[in-house]
Amino acid sequence: MFPSTSRDSGREPWADDPPPGPSGPARGYLPAPRTGPAEEEGERRERKGPRRLRKGGPGRRPDDEPGEAPEEEVPPVEFRRPLALTVAGFAALLGVGLVLGAQTSGPGHRLPFAIIIFGVQLLFVLAWTMAMRPPALLVVALVSVGAAVIADVAAVRSDVAGLAPLGYAAAAGLLLGVLGQLVRRVDRARVTESLGGTLLIVVGVVAFGTLIVLSRIPKGTQAITLCLTAAGVALLVARLTDAIAPWPRLAPQVPRGAAGVVAGAMLGTLTSAVLGSYLVGFTPTSAALVGVVAAATAVLADLAVGYAEAGRLMAGEPPTMWVARHMQGPLGGFALAAPAAYAMCVLFL
Repeated sequence: MFPSTSRDSGREPWADDPPPGPSGPARGYLPAPRTGPAEEEGERRERKGPRRLRKGGPGRRPDDEPGEAPEEEVPPVEFRRPLALTVAGFAALLGVGLVLGAQTSGPGHRLPFAIIIFGVQLLFVLAWTMAMRPPALLVVALVSVGAAVIADVAAVRSDVAGLAPLGYAAAAGLLLGVLGQLVRRVDRARVTESLGGTLLIVVGVVAFGTLIVLSRIPKGTQAITLCLTAAGVALLVARLTDAIAPWPRLAPQVPRGAAGVVAGAMLGTLTSAVLGSYLVGFTPTSAALVGVVAAATAVLADLAVGYAEAGRLMAGEPPTMWVARHMQGPLGGFALAAPAAYAMCVLFL
């Protein structure tokens, strides 16, 4: 009689023992090779061989990262010494004309100075409209000239010397310029992007009118002489330094050097301090304080114009009139120095 239970029934099997059942091979026979899908998937999971070519392109693995495209290097713009000397001469002539025009101004004789200012405003409108080319260019130019005439007449004929009439003229000019662009269907799509350009042109034109207002207050003519001389010297020195030693370069696309900007602001301040010891109502300290603001604003405005021109060229816009593009910097520098001179004279003197 065989027992009904095995002798090993109460013993726990070892972990290494093969599992019981018909899956194990019979004694005396070699195990048959397994060719099922499980083994193929396991081998395929363990195997990492060379890439397989596919139809329509080279093979790739999932862990392959796409390579980064090399960045295109933009060649730097070369420095042109004759151009820098020409712009420096134009800045010097513009500063001398404005300073001498301020000396012709007196009580009851504002018209000669207003005529000189209007001529500079016409140059500003020509240069900035041709350089920026806003939509409805002719409309913006005519509106800017009209705003300049209104600002100059208000600065000469107003009972109280103040900036309120000039602010009204600038607001009216900006409104008319935007409306003129909205009327034409072709220019209506670009009116949003051209709003900044129209604002710069109208406000820059009206800013020259602050010199007429400044000539009507005490110490105004001396402040005009001081500030415009500092701004003219700063622009002249900055451009001459760029022609001689244009380093360190500020940007590859802008042909300007940091040495010219710093040297122009410093020498402009020094010139104003020297003039302050000869002008009535000023000391070297107060003159240097007023001059550093005028010189710094002039050279920074000139530099900003260069960056704006480089941005337009990089955006793919065609270059505009050569003369207008290079008149833009000095004109913008003096346009920004004029309200700075008025603010320093009214607030600190």
